[in-house]
Amino acid sequence: MGMDDKIKNAAQDLTGKGKEAVGKATDNERLEAEGDRDQAAADMKKAGENVKDAFR
Repeated sequence: MGMDDKIKNAAQDLTGKGKEAVGKATDNERLEAEGDRDQAAADMKKAGENVKDAFR
């Protein structure tokens, strides 16, 4: 996994956590769900990269 990919995935995860927190604080279910999706996408990318790294 390249360093840029790690940084991008971490940024997406942090963005998702921020959106989720703001959504909870403002009682905005749409924003909270969007944050959950961003975090899930970052987790999937991390898992995919880990699989690729295992075969190298």
